[in-house]
Order: sequence, then C-alpha cells, then structure tokens
Amino acid sequence: MEPVTQERAAEPLTEYVQRVSRRMRAFDRRHPLVWDVHFTGFWVLAALIDCVGGGWRNVAHDPGLPGGLVLALSIALSAPLFWRRSHPRAALLVIAPVALVNAWTGAALQAALLQLVLVHHIALRLPLRNLWWTAALVTAPTCVTMVRYGEAAGTWNQQLGSQLLSIGVAALIGVTVRSRRNYTDALEDRARRLEIERDQQAQLAAAAERARIAREMHDIIGHNLSVITGLADGGRYAATKSPERAAQALEAIGSTSRQALGELRRLLDVLRDEEDGPQAELAPQPALTDLDQLIDGVRKAGLRVRTTVQGKALLPQGRQLTVYRVIQEALTNTLKHAGPDATADISLSYAGNGAVTLTVTDTGHGGPLPALSDGRGLPGMRERTSLYGGTLEAGPRPHPERGWRVHLHLPEEPPQ
Repeated sequence: MEPVTQERAAEPLTEYVQRVSRRMRAFDRRHPLVWDVHFTGFWVLAALIDCVGGGWRNVAHDPGLPGGLVLALSIALSAPLFWRRSHPRAALLVIAPVALVNAWTGAALQAALLQLVLVHHIALRLPLRNLWWTAALVTAPTCVTMVRYGEAAGTWNQQLGSQLLSIGVAALIGVTVRSRRNYTDALEDRARRLEIERDQQAQLAAAAERARIAREMHDIIGHNLSVITGLADGGRYAATKSPERAAQALEAIGSTSRQALGELRRLLDVLRDEEDGPQAELAPQPALTDLDQLIDGVRKAGLRVRTTVQGKALLPQGRQLTVYRVIQEALTNTLKHAGPDATADISLSYAGNGAVTLTVTDTGHGGPLPALSDGRGLPGMRERTSLYGGTLEAGPRPHPERGWRVHLHLPEEPPQ
C-alpha cells in the first residue's frame, strides 16, 4: 500500500510577494541606515566599474578626458544618493552642478541618470510643486550638451523628448507610490479609530449594565430589608403583649427574606460567566399583577396602604416594570422615613395606548429624604422613567399637608 502524502497547496505569487515586501519594509523602518548604505554602495560601485573599465568612453563625446576628472565625476554623481530619502532636494542640488560639468566636458557618464532616482524621491516625499524646478534642473545638462556638441549628440527632439519622458516616468512612479501609501495610511487610521470606537462602545455598554444591575440590586435589597426591618420592630413590640402577632411577624420576615434571596439568586445566576456551568433559571420580572403581593408585604410591616385604580392595565412588560419599581421605591422610602402611624395612598390611572399616571403620597414627617437625595432611589426612578419619555416628580407635599408625594406620568406609546 502506497503511503498517502499530503501536498501543500502552492501560495499565490502575489501573496508571497506582498509578504516579502512587508518584511523588507518593516526591516527598513527598523534599520534605515543598512538599506541606504547598500543602495548607495551598489551605485557607487557601478559608477567606479564604468570609470575604471573604460566603458564610459563608448558613449562619451570626448573620450580623452583625464581619468581623475572622470573618477571625481563618477563619485560625485552617485555618492549623494545616500541622502535621497532624508534630503532629496539637497542631494539633487549637489548633483546638479556636477551633471552640468559632466555635460560640458563631454564625459556623458551614465551615472548622471541617477538624478532620476532623486526625482522619484522628490515626487514621493515633497510637495508636488517641487517637480517644476526639478524637471528644469535635470533637463539643463541635456540643453548644455546640445548647445556644445550640436548634432553629434543627436537631434533636439530625441534628446529632450527622451529626457522629459524619463523624468515623467520617475515622477509618476513616485506619485503612484505616494498615493498608495496615503491610501494605506488612511485605511489603517480608520481601522484604529473604529477599534477605539468599538472599545468605547463596549465601555459605555458595560457602564450602563453596571448601572442597571446596581438599580435592580437597590430595588430588591432596599425594599425587602425595609419590610424586614418594619416587621422585626413590630414583632419586638408585640412579643411581650401578643406572642401570636410576634409569630406572624417572624413568619412574614422569613417569607420576605426567602423572596429577596430568590430574586438575588436569579439576578446573580444571570451574571455568571461560566460557560459549562448550569444555566440560570430565568423568571419574569415583576409586573403590575404582582402589586398585590408587594402591598401585602408592606402592610404586614405596619404601613397602611390604600390603592385606587382607574382603567385597565394593558401595558408592555417594560412599562409595567417601571410602574412597579416606582411604587416599590416610594413605599420603601415611606417605611424608612415616614415614621410611626404613617399611611400611604396609591392612585393609578390607565389610559389608552400605554399612557399611565401614578401618584403615591404618604402622611409621614416630610422633609428631605437621604434615600432620594443622595442614594440611588430617585436617580433610578428617573432613569426608568426617561426610557419611555415620561416625567417624574418627587418632593414634600405642599403646606399644610404632611409627607411626601411621588408623581409619575408615562405618555402614550409612539405608533410602531
């Protein structure tokens, strides 16, 4: 049986070239001197080979020039390439007079074509308006050659056309590479900004979720602990006179505690991050159908509550939860701050299309309430109300009445 061999799929040529190009650019960014030295050294060596080998005489207009002059011209035309990236304009200004001497003496060294490399870098790195004087400066040696040697150097059309075409190609390549780099930089900048925006959105969502959790915890713990406190105080006073009432208070404390623990457990189970753990047993949020249970618990804690309802509660779950939590918070603050012998009055009025008006008043001491002014009570109620474009008013009842008043109004639901 022949062994099964897996052949690796050949990579596309463009992908390979791009990967190598990225690595080379990354290395060049880290070590720019290495590439500058090698690039310049290559062209200096090529110019010296042309000079020492005598190849320059094949195209020279005056082959009898001294070797020292040709050597100096070769080095002067190639060595400034070392500054082609950092100072391309200065490098071209250094080469320009050497190129004029090269044309005037008739050496016609091929190293003069290295000016096109500087034209490329000027188009790549400097404002494009520099191309006008650059083209004139690079074309000047050709004009000098035509004036000094005439038809022996070729026709005007051939010489100027070839030179201008070379300059145009070098500049066009530089502009193309520059446009490509600008486009790539713009894409990278946009990607960075999108990443920052994504992180900010995640932070805002996390902050909103923390606020929602804190609001739910406040509503659950604050209300149930207030009821338990009221029941405990009542049971303590009834223990000596009516043991049966004390036993009823203890039973109510137990049921209220179990209810609070159950709500907290469901809330904390939803927040668990364990993927393999047991799924949280979800339960619906409180609704207006749970108001009777809420009011009964408050009454057991010693607060007399009277309710008045007009209309039928045909509200979505979110609006029902908002009304429920406002009533819960208002009764909780009444238990905490109204004092003994206080009463509460709840007035609910339902209209069509989801509009609802709620008024909760009590006959307590009045005055500023810490739970509303400094805690999470009033801000939580306002946040819930603002979700549906409603209004919430909370404050002492006008003189001579005593106690507090909480007024909620949710407008009609917008048409879908």
